[in-house]
Amino acid sequence: MTVPLADLLAALPREPQLHGAPADLREIPIQAITCDSRQVTDGSLFVAYRGVSVDGHDFASQAAANGAAAVVAERHLDGLGVPLVVVPDGRQALAYLAAAWYGFPSHQLTVVGVTGTDGKTTTCNLLHSILTSAGRRAGLVTTVNAIIGERKIDTGLHTTTPDAPDMQRYLAEMAAAGMEIAVLEVTSHGLQQHRVTACDFDVAVVTNITHEHLDIHGSLEGYQQAKARLFRHLSDGLRKPGVPKVAVLNAGDDSYRYLRPIAADRQVIYGLEGAVASGANLVATRIERSASVTRFVVQSDLGEFELRTVLAGDYNISNILAAAGAALALGVPVEAIQQGVWGVEGIVGRMERVDEGQPYTAIVDFAHTPNALVQALETARTLTRGRVIAVFGSAGLRDVQKRAWMGEIGGRLADVTVLTAEDPRTEPVDAILDEMARGAEKAGAVEGQSYYRVADRAEAIQFAVDLARESDLVIACGKGHEQSMCYGTVETPWSEHQALRDAIRRRQAREQAGS
Repeated sequence: MTVPLADLLAALPREPQLHGAPADLREIPIQAITCDSRQVTDGSLFVAYRGVSVDGHDFASQAAANGAAAVVAERHLDGLGVPLVVVPDGRQALAYLAAAWYGFPSHQLTVVGVTGTDGKTTTCNLLHSILTSAGRRAGLVTTVNAIIGERKIDTGLHTTTPDAPDMQRYLAEMAAAGMEIAVLEVTSHGLQQHRVTACDFDVAVVTNITHEHLDIHGSLEGYQQAKARLFRHLSDGLRKPGVPKVAVLNAGDDSYRYLRPIAADRQVIYGLEGAVASGANLVATRIERSASVTRFVVQSDLGEFELRTVLAGDYNISNILAAAGAALALGVPVEAIQQGVWGVEGIVGRMERVDEGQPYTAIVDFAHTPNALVQALETARTLTRGRVIAVFGSAGLRDVQKRAWMGEIGGRLADVTVLTAEDPRTEPVDAILDEMARGAEKAGAVEGQSYYRVADRAEAIQFAVDLARESDLVIACGKGHEQSMCYGTVETPWSEHQALRDAIRRRQAREQAGS
Protein backbone atom coordinates (compact mmCIF):
# COMPACT_ATOMS: atom_id res chain seq x y z
CA MET A 1 0.00 0.00 0.00
CA THR A 2 1.19 3.52 -0.82
CA VAL A 3 -0.31 6.73 0.61
CA PRO A 4 0.77 10.28 -0.32
CA LEU A 5 2.43 12.06 2.60
CA ALA A 6 -0.08 14.88 2.14
CA ASP A 7 -2.98 12.58 3.02
CA LEU A 8 -1.23 11.48 6.21
CA LEU A 9 -0.20 14.98 7.33
CA ALA A 10 -3.76 16.21 6.84
CA ALA A 11 -4.78 14.04 9.79
CA LEU A 12 -2.51 15.85 12.27
CA PRO A 13 -4.32 18.08 14.78
CA ARG A 14 -1.84 20.93 14.19
CA GLU A 15 -0.08 22.12 11.04
CA PRO A 16 3.46 20.69 11.07
CA GLN A 17 6.68 22.46 10.08
CA LEU A 18 8.27 21.15 6.88
CA HIS A 19 12.05 21.27 6.38
CA GLY A 20 14.67 20.39 3.81
CA ALA A 21 12.40 19.32 1.03
CA PRO A 22 11.30 20.29 -2.47
CA ALA A 23 7.97 22.00 -3.06
CA ASP A 24 6.28 18.68 -3.74
CA LEU A 25 7.17 17.29 -0.29
CA ARG A 26 3.56 16.46 0.41
CA GLU A 27 3.37 14.18 -2.63
CA ILE A 28 6.12 11.86 -1.39
CA PRO A 29 4.74 8.28 -1.54
CA ILE A 30 4.78 6.56 1.85
CA GLN A 31 4.83 2.77 1.93
CA ALA A 32 4.96 2.15 5.70
CA ILE A 33 4.90 3.96 9.06
CA THR A 34 7.11 2.98 11.98
CA CYS A 35 8.76 4.35 15.12
CA ASP A 36 11.41 1.59 15.10
CA SER A 37 14.44 2.42 12.93
CA ARG A 38 15.17 -1.31 12.63
CA GLN A 39 11.88 -1.81 10.80
CA VAL A 40 12.46 0.99 8.29
CA THR A 41 12.44 -0.05 4.64
CA ASP A 42 12.48 1.97 1.42
CA GLY A 43 9.61 4.46 1.42
CA SER A 44 8.91 4.33 5.16
CA LEU A 45 7.84 7.29 7.25
CA PHE A 46 9.89 7.20 10.46
CA VAL A 47 8.36 8.87 13.54
CA ALA A 48 10.78 9.90 16.30
CA TYR A 49 9.85 10.81 19.85
CA ARG A 50 11.46 10.81 23.27
CA GLY A 51 10.53 7.55 25.00
CA VAL A 52 10.82 6.45 28.61
CA SER A 53 14.34 5.04 28.25
CA VAL A 54 15.23 5.64 24.58
CA ASP A 55 15.08 8.79 22.46
CA GLY A 56 13.94 7.98 18.94
CA HIS A 57 15.65 11.11 17.62
CA ASP A 58 18.98 9.35 18.19
CA PHE A 59 17.99 6.82 15.51
CA ALA A 60 16.64 9.21 12.87
CA SER A 61 19.88 9.20 10.85
CA GLN A 62 19.90 5.41 10.84
CA ALA A 63 16.26 5.41 9.70
CA ALA A 64 17.20 7.73 6.81
CA ALA A 65 20.11 5.48 5.90
CA ASN A 66 17.77 2.47 5.94
CA GLY A 67 15.56 4.06 3.29
CA ALA A 68 13.07 6.31 5.12
CA ALA A 69 11.32 8.63 2.66
CA ALA A 70 10.77 11.23 5.40
CA VAL A 71 11.16 11.69 9.15
CA VAL A 72 8.66 13.07 11.64
CA ALA A 73 10.33 14.47 14.77
CA GLU A 74 9.71 16.75 17.75
CA ARG A 75 12.69 19.00 16.99
CA HIS A 76 14.86 20.07 14.09
CA LEU A 77 17.45 17.50 13.04
CA ASP A 78 20.40 18.33 10.78
CA GLY A 79 22.02 16.20 8.12
CA LEU A 80 19.30 13.63 7.57
CA GLY A 81 19.31 13.92 3.81
CA VAL A 82 15.53 13.33 3.70
CA PRO A 83 12.54 15.62 4.30
CA LEU A 84 11.79 16.44 7.93
CA VAL A 85 8.36 17.08 9.47
CA VAL A 86 8.46 18.73 12.91
CA VAL A 87 5.48 18.23 15.25
CA PRO A 88 4.86 19.21 18.90
CA ASP A 89 4.28 15.61 20.08
CA GLY A 90 5.69 12.62 18.21
CA ARG A 91 3.54 10.02 19.98
CA GLN A 92 0.37 11.96 19.23
CA ALA A 93 1.45 12.41 15.62
CA LEU A 94 2.14 8.67 15.29
CA ALA A 95 -1.41 7.89 16.42
CA TYR A 96 -3.05 10.21 13.89
CA LEU A 97 -0.70 9.17 11.09
CA ALA A 98 -1.43 5.49 11.79
CA ALA A 99 -5.18 6.15 11.84
CA ALA A 100 -4.93 7.94 8.49
CA TRP A 101 -2.76 5.16 7.06
CA TYR A 102 -5.48 2.60 7.83
CA GLY A 103 -8.33 4.87 6.71
CA PHE A 104 -9.61 5.85 10.18
CA PRO A 105 -11.09 2.41 10.98
CA SER A 106 -12.68 3.52 14.27
CA HIS A 107 -15.10 5.65 12.21
CA GLN A 108 -16.62 2.39 10.97
CA LEU A 109 -16.96 0.83 14.44
CA THR A 110 -18.65 1.48 17.76
CA VAL A 111 -15.63 1.63 20.05
CA VAL A 112 -15.77 0.69 23.75
CA GLY A 113 -12.79 1.51 25.96
CA VAL A 114 -12.34 -0.13 29.38
CA THR A 115 -9.84 1.41 31.79
CA GLY A 116 -9.00 1.06 35.49
CA THR A 117 -6.27 -0.22 37.78
CA ASP A 118 -7.64 -3.74 38.12
CA GLY A 119 -10.23 -5.83 36.31
CA LYS A 120 -9.84 -4.39 32.81
CA THR A 121 -9.07 -7.65 31.03
CA THR A 122 -11.84 -9.53 32.84
CA THR A 123 -14.39 -6.80 32.10
CA CYS A 124 -13.40 -6.72 28.42
CA ASN A 125 -13.77 -10.49 28.13
CA LEU A 126 -17.12 -10.43 29.90
CA LEU A 127 -18.40 -7.73 27.55
CA HIS A 128 -17.10 -9.58 24.49
CA SER A 129 -18.86 -12.75 25.66
CA ILE A 130 -22.09 -10.82 26.22
CA LEU A 131 -21.95 -9.19 22.79
CA THR A 132 -21.22 -12.53 21.13
CA SER A 133 -24.17 -14.09 22.97
CA ALA A 134 -26.34 -11.29 21.59
CA GLY A 135 -25.21 -12.07 18.04
CA ARG A 136 -23.29 -8.81 17.76
CA ARG A 137 -20.07 -8.96 15.73
CA ALA A 138 -17.47 -7.69 18.15
CA GLY A 139 -13.68 -7.60 18.13
CA LEU A 140 -11.53 -7.53 21.25
CA VAL A 141 -8.09 -6.15 22.08
CA THR A 142 -6.70 -6.69 25.58
CA THR A 143 -3.23 -6.87 27.09
CA VAL A 144 -3.52 -10.66 26.72
CA ASN A 145 -4.70 -11.02 23.13
CA ALA A 146 -6.76 -9.70 20.27
CA ILE A 147 -9.80 -11.56 18.93
CA ILE A 148 -10.99 -10.70 15.44
CA GLY A 149 -13.65 -13.10 14.21
CA GLU A 150 -12.17 -16.58 14.56
CA ARG A 151 -8.61 -15.28 14.85
CA LYS A 152 -6.84 -14.97 18.22
CA ILE A 153 -3.64 -12.92 18.23
CA ASP A 154 -1.09 -12.66 21.03
CA THR A 155 -0.62 -8.96 21.88
CA GLY A 156 2.73 -9.16 23.66
CA LEU A 157 4.88 -10.32 26.55
CA HIS A 158 4.03 -7.63 29.08
CA THR A 159 0.84 -5.81 29.90
CA THR A 160 0.18 -2.56 28.16
CA THR A 161 -2.01 -1.31 25.36
CA PRO A 162 -0.52 -2.05 21.91
CA ASP A 163 1.31 0.81 20.18
CA ALA A 164 -0.79 3.12 18.00
CA PRO A 165 0.11 1.48 14.65
CA ASP A 166 -0.78 -1.97 16.00
CA MET A 167 -4.00 -0.71 17.56
CA GLN A 168 -5.08 0.96 14.32
CA ARG A 169 -4.18 -2.19 12.40
CA TYR A 170 -6.36 -4.29 14.70
CA LEU A 171 -9.25 -1.87 14.23
CA ALA A 172 -8.77 -1.94 10.45
CA GLU A 173 -8.83 -5.74 10.47
CA MET A 174 -12.03 -5.65 12.53
CA ALA A 175 -13.69 -3.26 10.09
CA ALA A 176 -12.57 -5.35 7.12
CA ALA A 177 -13.94 -8.49 8.79
CA GLY A 178 -17.37 -6.89 9.22
CA MET A 179 -17.16 -6.26 12.96
CA GLU A 180 -19.56 -3.61 14.29
CA ILE A 181 -18.10 -3.16 17.79
CA ALA A 182 -14.53 -2.99 19.08
CA VAL A 183 -13.86 -3.63 22.78
CA LEU A 184 -10.47 -2.22 23.81
CA GLU A 185 -8.59 -2.57 27.09
CA VAL A 186 -7.08 0.86 27.73
CA THR A 187 -4.18 1.26 30.16
CA SER A 188 -2.97 4.51 31.68
CA HIS A 189 0.22 4.12 29.65
CA GLY A 190 -1.90 3.70 26.55
CA LEU A 191 -3.74 6.92 27.28
CA GLN A 192 -0.76 9.02 28.32
CA GLN A 193 1.41 7.75 25.46
CA HIS A 194 -1.30 8.34 22.82
CA ARG A 195 -1.60 4.66 21.92
CA VAL A 196 -5.39 4.99 21.69
CA THR A 197 -5.51 8.56 20.42
CA ALA A 198 -7.58 8.73 17.20
CA CYS A 199 -9.62 5.69 18.22
CA ASP A 200 -12.85 7.75 18.53
CA PHE A 201 -14.45 6.10 21.57
CA ASP A 202 -18.22 5.87 22.00
CA VAL A 203 -18.46 4.07 25.36
CA ALA A 204 -15.96 4.59 28.20
CA VAL A 205 -15.93 2.15 31.14
CA VAL A 206 -13.98 2.35 34.40
CA THR A 207 -13.44 -0.52 36.83
CA ASN A 208 -11.54 1.25 39.63
CA ILE A 209 -8.62 3.65 39.98
CA THR A 210 -6.26 2.98 42.87
CA HIS A 211 -2.57 3.36 43.71
CA GLU A 212 -0.42 2.26 40.73
CA HIS A 213 2.13 3.46 38.15
CA LEU A 214 3.19 6.49 40.17
CA ASP A 215 6.66 5.98 38.67
CA ILE A 216 5.22 7.00 35.30
CA HIS A 217 2.56 9.51 36.32
CA GLY A 218 4.39 11.16 39.23
CA SER A 219 1.44 11.22 41.62
CA LEU A 220 -1.92 9.59 42.24
CA GLU A 221 -3.56 12.71 40.79
CA GLY A 222 -1.44 12.39 37.64
CA TYR A 223 -2.47 8.74 37.33
CA GLN A 224 -6.13 9.66 37.84
CA GLN A 225 -5.95 12.33 35.18
CA ALA A 226 -4.35 9.89 32.73
CA LYS A 227 -7.29 7.53 33.22
CA ALA A 228 -9.74 10.42 32.88
CA ARG A 229 -8.48 11.02 29.34
CA LEU A 230 -10.58 8.11 28.13
CA PHE A 231 -13.75 9.87 29.27
CA ARG A 232 -12.67 13.17 27.76
CA HIS A 233 -12.12 11.31 24.47
CA LEU A 234 -15.90 10.83 24.32
CA SER A 235 -16.38 14.55 23.64
CA ASP A 236 -13.24 14.91 21.53
CA GLY A 237 -13.94 11.99 19.19
CA LEU A 238 -16.02 11.77 16.05
CA ARG A 239 -19.77 11.60 16.54
CA LYS A 240 -21.16 8.64 14.65
CA PRO A 241 -24.78 8.66 13.43
CA GLY A 242 -27.13 7.16 16.00
CA VAL A 243 -24.35 6.27 18.45
CA PRO A 244 -24.53 8.12 21.80
CA LYS A 245 -21.49 8.84 23.95
CA VAL A 246 -21.87 6.82 27.18
CA ALA A 247 -19.79 6.76 30.37
CA VAL A 248 -20.00 3.68 32.63
CA LEU A 249 -18.90 4.65 36.15
CA ASN A 250 -18.30 2.82 39.43
CA ALA A 251 -20.30 4.43 42.26
CA GLY A 252 -18.30 2.47 44.82
CA ASP A 253 -14.90 3.79 43.73
CA ASP A 254 -13.20 7.12 44.40
CA SER A 255 -12.91 7.66 40.63
CA TYR A 256 -16.66 8.39 40.58
CA ARG A 257 -15.98 11.71 42.28
CA TYR A 258 -13.89 13.17 39.45
CA LEU A 259 -15.17 11.22 36.45
CA ARG A 260 -18.87 11.96 36.88
CA PRO A 261 -18.53 15.70 35.99
CA ILE A 262 -16.98 14.82 32.60
CA ALA A 263 -19.57 15.34 29.87
CA ALA A 264 -21.33 12.40 28.24
CA ASP A 265 -24.71 11.91 26.57
CA ARG A 266 -25.57 9.30 29.16
CA GLN A 267 -24.05 7.84 32.31
CA VAL A 268 -24.54 4.29 33.54
CA ILE A 269 -23.59 4.15 37.21
CA TYR A 270 -23.06 0.76 38.82
CA GLY A 271 -22.25 -0.56 42.27
CA LEU A 272 -22.83 -3.24 44.85
CA GLU A 273 -25.51 -2.99 47.55
CA GLY A 274 -25.18 0.29 49.37
CA ALA A 275 -24.27 2.25 46.24
CA VAL A 276 -27.89 3.28 45.54
CA ALA A 277 -27.45 6.42 47.63
CA SER A 278 -24.65 7.46 45.25
CA GLY A 279 -27.07 7.57 42.36
CA ALA A 280 -26.33 4.14 40.91
CA ASN A 281 -28.78 2.83 38.32
CA LEU A 282 -27.23 -0.65 38.06
CA VAL A 283 -26.94 -2.29 41.48
CA ALA A 284 -26.07 -5.82 42.59
CA THR A 285 -28.34 -6.96 45.42
CA ARG A 286 -29.21 -10.21 47.20
CA ILE A 287 -25.73 -11.63 46.64
CA GLU A 288 -25.37 -15.37 47.31
CA ARG A 289 -21.81 -16.72 47.38
CA SER A 290 -20.60 -20.31 47.30
CA ALA A 291 -17.37 -22.04 46.37
CA SER A 292 -18.62 -22.87 42.87
CA VAL A 293 -21.02 -20.10 41.87
CA THR A 294 -22.08 -16.58 42.81
CA ARG A 295 -25.64 -15.40 42.21
CA PHE A 296 -27.03 -11.91 42.54
CA VAL A 297 -29.97 -9.80 41.45
CA VAL A 298 -29.34 -6.63 39.42
CA GLN A 299 -31.63 -3.67 39.93
CA SER A 300 -31.69 -1.57 36.79
CA ASP A 301 -33.75 0.97 34.87
CA LEU A 302 -35.14 -2.03 32.96
CA GLY A 303 -36.24 -3.78 36.14
CA GLU A 304 -34.64 -6.63 38.07
CA PHE A 305 -32.77 -9.57 36.58
CA GLU A 306 -30.60 -12.33 38.01
CA LEU A 307 -27.00 -13.06 37.06
CA ARG A 308 -24.83 -16.00 38.03
CA THR A 309 -21.11 -16.51 37.54
CA VAL A 310 -18.36 -18.98 38.33
CA LEU A 311 -15.92 -16.08 38.76
CA ALA A 312 -15.07 -15.73 42.46
CA GLY A 313 -14.89 -12.56 44.54
CA ASP A 314 -16.95 -9.41 44.98
CA TYR A 315 -14.56 -7.56 42.68
CA ASN A 316 -15.78 -9.81 39.87
CA ILE A 317 -19.37 -8.86 40.67
CA SER A 318 -18.23 -5.28 40.09
CA ASN A 319 -16.53 -6.27 36.83
CA ILE A 320 -19.72 -8.00 35.70
CA LEU A 321 -21.76 -4.90 36.47
CA ALA A 322 -19.33 -2.77 34.44
CA ALA A 323 -19.64 -5.12 31.46
CA ALA A 324 -23.42 -5.31 31.84
CA GLY A 325 -23.63 -1.52 31.98
CA ALA A 326 -21.72 -1.19 28.71
CA ALA A 327 -23.85 -3.92 27.15
CA LEU A 328 -27.09 -2.18 28.14
CA ALA A 329 -25.72 1.06 26.69
CA LEU A 330 -25.20 -0.82 23.42
CA GLY A 331 -28.78 -2.09 23.42
CA VAL A 332 -28.05 -5.69 24.38
CA PRO A 333 -31.05 -7.59 25.82
CA VAL A 334 -30.93 -8.93 29.37
CA GLU A 335 -31.08 -12.55 28.20
CA ALA A 336 -27.80 -12.12 26.30
CA ILE A 337 -26.19 -10.51 29.34
CA GLN A 338 -27.19 -13.50 31.46
CA GLN A 339 -25.93 -15.97 28.88
CA GLY A 340 -22.69 -14.08 28.24
CA VAL A 341 -21.77 -13.71 31.90
CA TRP A 342 -22.44 -17.37 32.65
CA GLY A 343 -20.42 -18.36 29.60
CA VAL A 344 -17.19 -16.89 30.98
CA GLU A 345 -15.68 -19.79 32.90
CA GLY A 346 -12.42 -18.05 33.67
CA ILE A 347 -9.83 -15.57 32.41
CA VAL A 348 -6.26 -16.66 31.80
CA GLY A 349 -4.09 -15.75 34.78
CA ARG A 350 -7.01 -14.46 36.86
CA MET A 351 -7.76 -16.68 39.91
CA GLU A 352 -6.95 -19.59 37.61
CA ARG A 353 -6.59 -23.04 39.18
CA VAL A 354 -3.70 -25.35 38.36
CA ASP A 355 -4.82 -28.90 39.04
CA GLU A 356 -2.44 -31.86 39.03
CA GLY A 357 -4.58 -33.93 41.40
CA GLN A 358 -2.86 -32.48 44.47
CA PRO A 359 -4.75 -32.38 47.82
CA TYR A 360 -4.29 -28.60 48.12
CA THR A 361 -5.48 -25.77 45.87
CA ALA A 362 -3.04 -23.99 43.54
CA ILE A 363 -3.97 -20.70 41.87
CA VAL A 364 -2.32 -18.24 39.48
CA ASP A 365 -3.52 -14.65 39.69
CA PHE A 366 -2.32 -11.46 38.03
CA ALA A 367 -2.71 -9.34 41.20
CA HIS A 368 0.25 -6.94 41.07
CA THR A 369 -1.25 -3.86 42.70
CA PRO A 370 -2.11 -3.33 46.38
CA ASN A 371 -5.85 -3.29 45.71
CA ALA A 372 -5.72 -6.39 43.50
CA LEU A 373 -3.62 -8.26 46.05
CA VAL A 374 -6.15 -7.49 48.79
CA GLN A 375 -8.98 -8.74 46.58
CA ALA A 376 -7.08 -11.87 45.56
CA LEU A 377 -6.11 -12.86 49.11
CA GLU A 378 -9.55 -12.12 50.53
CA THR A 379 -11.11 -14.23 47.80
CA ALA A 380 -8.53 -16.99 48.35
CA ARG A 381 -9.58 -17.09 52.00
CA THR A 382 -13.12 -18.04 50.94
CA LEU A 383 -11.85 -20.90 48.77
CA THR A 384 -10.07 -22.95 51.42
CA ARG A 385 -10.52 -24.40 54.88
CA GLY A 386 -6.75 -24.43 55.33
CA ARG A 387 -3.97 -21.87 55.15
CA VAL A 388 -3.45 -19.28 52.43
CA ILE A 389 0.17 -19.36 51.21
CA ALA A 390 0.92 -16.38 48.96
CA VAL A 391 3.88 -15.93 46.61
CA PHE A 392 4.46 -12.49 45.09
CA GLY A 393 6.99 -9.74 44.44
CA SER A 394 7.11 -6.11 43.34
CA ALA A 395 8.54 -4.92 40.05
CA GLY A 396 11.85 -3.14 39.70
CA LEU A 397 12.04 0.36 38.20
CA ARG A 398 8.37 0.83 39.01
CA ASP A 399 6.33 2.42 41.76
CA VAL A 400 8.55 1.99 44.84
CA GLN A 401 5.87 3.24 47.24
CA LYS A 402 3.80 0.09 46.87
CA ARG A 403 6.57 -2.37 47.84
CA ALA A 404 6.20 -2.15 51.62
CA TRP A 405 2.45 -1.84 51.15
CA MET A 406 2.34 -5.12 49.22
CA GLY A 407 4.43 -6.81 51.91
CA GLU A 408 2.10 -5.51 54.61
CA ILE A 409 -0.95 -6.84 52.74
CA GLY A 410 0.64 -10.28 52.49
CA GLY A 411 1.61 -10.25 56.15
CA ARG A 412 -1.90 -9.28 57.14
CA LEU A 413 -4.07 -11.40 54.84
CA ALA A 414 -2.02 -14.54 54.12
CA ASP A 415 -1.04 -17.17 56.67
CA VAL A 416 2.32 -17.56 54.94
CA THR A 417 3.94 -15.05 52.57
CA VAL A 418 6.82 -15.90 50.26
CA LEU A 419 8.45 -12.75 48.87
CA THR A 420 10.21 -13.18 45.54
CA ALA A 421 11.27 -11.59 42.27
CA GLU A 422 8.79 -10.00 39.88
CA ASP A 423 10.50 -8.36 36.89
CA PRO A 424 13.34 -6.81 38.94
CA ARG A 425 14.85 -5.26 35.81
CA THR A 426 18.10 -3.50 36.75
CA GLU A 427 17.36 -3.28 40.48
CA PRO A 428 18.85 -5.78 42.96
CA VAL A 429 16.16 -8.29 43.94
CA ASP A 430 17.37 -8.39 47.55
CA ALA A 431 16.91 -4.63 47.90
CA ILE A 432 13.31 -4.89 46.68
CA LEU A 433 12.64 -7.77 49.06
CA ASP A 434 14.07 -5.73 51.94
CA GLU A 435 11.44 -3.05 51.35
CA MET A 436 8.66 -5.62 51.10
CA ALA A 437 9.89 -7.39 54.23
CA ARG A 438 9.59 -4.17 56.22
CA GLY A 439 5.92 -4.05 55.27
CA ALA A 440 5.37 -7.69 56.20
CA GLU A 441 6.95 -7.16 59.60
CA LYS A 442 4.84 -4.04 60.14
CA ALA A 443 1.82 -6.35 59.82
CA GLY A 444 3.28 -8.65 62.47
CA ALA A 445 4.74 -11.32 60.20
CA VAL A 446 7.86 -13.08 61.47
CA GLU A 447 10.62 -14.07 59.05
CA GLY A 448 11.15 -17.81 58.98
CA GLN A 449 7.70 -18.45 60.43
CA SER A 450 4.99 -16.52 58.60
CA TYR A 451 7.06 -14.91 55.86
CA TYR A 452 10.11 -15.91 53.83
CA ARG A 453 12.36 -14.38 51.20
CA VAL A 454 13.23 -16.58 48.20
CA ALA A 455 14.70 -14.43 45.45
CA ASP A 456 14.42 -16.93 42.59
CA ARG A 457 10.75 -17.04 41.58
CA ALA A 458 10.73 -20.70 40.51
CA GLU A 459 12.35 -21.68 43.81
CA ALA A 460 9.86 -19.50 45.70
CA ILE A 461 6.92 -21.26 44.08
CA GLN A 462 8.50 -24.63 44.85
CA PHE A 463 9.05 -23.53 48.45
CA ALA A 464 5.39 -22.53 48.79
CA VAL A 465 4.15 -25.77 47.24
CA ASP A 466 6.37 -27.82 49.54
CA LEU A 467 4.89 -25.99 52.56
CA ALA A 468 1.30 -26.77 51.55
CA ARG A 469 -0.68 -29.26 53.58
CA GLU A 470 -3.97 -30.89 52.65
CA SER A 471 -6.70 -28.26 52.18
CA ASP A 472 -4.21 -25.37 52.04
CA LEU A 473 -4.24 -22.91 49.14
CA VAL A 474 -1.12 -21.71 47.31
CA ILE A 475 -1.62 -18.55 45.27
CA ALA A 476 1.09 -17.12 43.00
CA CYS A 477 0.36 -13.46 42.33
CA GLY A 478 1.78 -10.84 40.01
CA LYS A 479 2.63 -12.53 36.71
CA GLY A 480 -0.66 -14.11 35.63
CA HIS A 481 -0.73 -14.57 31.87
CA GLU A 482 2.61 -12.86 31.16
CA GLN A 483 5.08 -14.85 29.12
CA SER A 484 8.37 -13.34 30.26
CA MET A 485 10.33 -12.09 33.28
CA CYS A 486 12.60 -9.08 32.95
CA TYR A 487 16.07 -9.38 34.48
CA GLY A 488 18.36 -6.46 33.71
CA THR A 489 17.20 -5.35 30.27
CA VAL A 490 16.48 -8.87 28.96
CA GLU A 491 13.07 -10.52 28.77
CA THR A 492 13.47 -14.16 29.80
CA PRO A 493 10.71 -16.65 28.90
CA TRP A 494 8.48 -17.35 31.89
CA SER A 495 5.19 -19.11 32.53
CA GLU A 496 3.66 -18.84 36.00
CA HIS A 497 1.33 -21.71 35.19
CA GLN A 498 4.18 -23.98 34.15
CA ALA A 499 6.31 -23.01 37.14
CA LEU A 500 3.46 -23.88 39.49
CA ARG A 501 2.64 -27.08 37.62
CA ASP A 502 6.30 -28.16 37.64
CA ALA A 503 6.58 -27.49 41.37
CA ILE A 504 3.54 -29.62 42.11
CA ARG A 505 4.84 -32.45 39.93
CA ARG A 506 8.29 -32.36 41.54
CA ARG A 507 6.73 -32.66 44.97
CA GLN A 508 4.53 -35.51 43.81
CA ALA A 509 7.54 -37.30 42.31
CA ARG A 510 9.48 -36.97 45.57
CA GLU A 511 6.55 -38.26 47.60
CA GLN A 512 6.02 -41.20 45.26
CA ALA A 513 9.72 -42.04 45.38
CA GLY A 514 9.67 -41.88 49.17
CA SER A 515 6.66 -44.16 49.46
